[in-house]
Amino acid sequence: MMMIFKYDVIVVGGGHAGCEAATASANMGADTCLVTMDMNKIAQMSCNPAVGGIAKGQIVREIDALGGQMGHVTDETAIQFRMLNKGKGPAVWSPRAQCDREKFIWKWRQILDNTPNLSIWQDQANELIVKNNEAVGIKTIWGVELRAKSIIITAGTFLNGLMHIGRHQVTGGRCAEPAVPNFTESITRWGIRAERMKTGTPVRIDKRSVHFEEMEIQPGENDFHQFSYMGNYRVLRQLPCWTCYTTKECHDILHQGLADSPLFNGQIQSIGPRYCPSIETKLVTFPDKDQHPLFLEPEGEDTNEMYLNGFSSSMPMDVQLKAIHQIPALRDAKIYRPGYAIEYDYFDPTQLKHSLESKIIAGLFFAGQVNGTTGYEEAGGQGLVAGVNAALHCTNAEPFVMKRDESYIGVLIDDLTTKGVDEPYRMFTSRAEYRILLRQDDADARLTEKSYTLGLAKKDRYDWWIEKKNAIKHILNYCNNTSVKAKDINSALGAIGTTPLRMGCKISDLIGRPQVGLKYLANFIPELKEIINTPTNRKEEIIEASEINIKYKGYIERERMIAEKMRRLEDIKIKDRFKYKELHELSTEARQKLERINPETLAQASRIPGISPSDINVLLILLGR
Repeated sequence: MMMIFKYDVIVVGGGHAGCEAATASANMGADTCLVTMDMNKIAQMSCNPAVGGIAKGQIVREIDALGGQMGHVTDETAIQFRMLNKGKGPAVWSPRAQCDREKFIWKWRQILDNTPNLSIWQDQANELIVKNNEAVGIKTIWGVELRAKSIIITAGTFLNGLMHIGRHQVTGGRCAEPAVPNFTESITRWGIRAERMKTGTPVRIDKRSVHFEEMEIQPGENDFHQFSYMGNYRVLRQLPCWTCYTTKECHDILHQGLADSPLFNGQIQSIGPRYCPSIETKLVTFPDKDQHPLFLEPEGEDTNEMYLNGFSSSMPMDVQLKAIHQIPALRDAKIYRPGYAIEYDYFDPTQLKHSLESKIIAGLFFAGQVNGTTGYEEAGGQGLVAGVNAALHCTNAEPFVMKRDESYIGVLIDDLTTKGVDEPYRMFTSRAEYRILLRQDDADARLTEKSYTLGLAKKDRYDWWIEKKNAIKHILNYCNNTSVKAKDINSALGAIGTTPLRMGCKISDLIGRPQVGLKYLANFIPELKEIINTPTNRKEEIIEASEINIKYKGYIERERMIAEKMRRLEDIKIKDRFKYKELHELSTEARQKLERINPETLAQASRIPGISPSDINVLLILLGR
């Protein structure tokens, strides 16, 4: 007799998307079940054990501001932290942390085990159950039937996964873990399109065999920055990363092995990541380069295993090892396992609503790599949104959708659902047209109150944001309304090489100068020093946020005005209002793409590749505007 278990929400897959989805829906009160093949590898960092990076760090800040978990887990398990792009403007500052791989998993497991309304079921999904075009459950390989009002698919690289090392092929979703057959077919039979993608991972090296004296050390930073606005600070021992370069001799060996490379012998047909290419792809794409940078990064506090970032490869095992031995610092390197490539199924994300619910099957949500993305952060952001909306779907509530000027997660989901993907999607700051508004320092200002109203962010998260908000407001009010006399401040300005005042001015005008900071001025203005030193939970963070608001006020206000103009188009709903095939005033390409995507708003339509401004004007006229 088949056993049947009933829930509100079922999450299929225990990776980064699945963990955020499950905790989000459970924290919103939905009775949730997370289905995973191995409870001991929940939130496994399949590739580099690092979180954040350019634009990705902003996503993690947003997950934290919304009440998600990735930022907190990262801070608890970080073994190196850095703020990238500090030499540029704050719009592109991006936090990044190297994590302890095993401790990351167990911290997540601890969170899941202690989340109310959340159950874990160790099993493998085998079939999606659909009735009347609505997802109602799944069947597993152990003959169990799980029923729910909402189903979230976060299967990562496991759907028909196939791994490659040279001409060797092994089915699997990850090294030493089985692939999931059949489940894709149980989804595509309902009209949902699936395609294939490819990604890869580098060789793992025993640090005892490395000549570190021939590498350049890359230490972390030990200032106040971190991912979560609430978590603990630098809990684990901090470790350095190391850099070196490939050599001509290394390249020669790799060139000799290209005939056996799955990427170039026709063995792999699917599309791979352009922005994180394999080492053999770098050689073919950049034949004039004699060397490429490599980063040797620790996998944990208590392990000898290290990750050779920049050397992703699916070359034969002997070729990989011979090539690595041509690098002076790695001439005696011993490896734990070679790099490999993996092909897997993903589903066309243009068939999703902005809530990440399928347009074809009601109650079916998709998040993570199954939507054609790459990266833990992109997966986690999607997972949180899918979890929230799956919980809302259970009560027929309005979906939660973030706009492009509200979050990088909003940009990510809009890009996926509007433009689709032709390669694994990775977030960059350049993808966001409002990146001055989407800084890493102001994620809570943009999102926490929304999330608290929604029921996801809890009261402690909300109370901390209110405390921070009031502290920033107090500093800004003082600086905008308090003047300083030239005779009282000119000596201080001269000491740092900035032009002295001819007459008094507001403190905020002084802080607007590149050389002048709040903390420096506070040394000469006792009342300002008292205000910024007011005891609070994250004093340094508050000072930095206040200073950014003052220095970049003009840019922020201008970008906000542009965003508000675009919102007028966001407010014009056009979904299901036109039979695009019949609108011969539009170009053929526009008719075809609008028919296929059926955009929610005029603004979304304007972002579809191939839709011209004249096409938008036609729609405006037809709307009678």
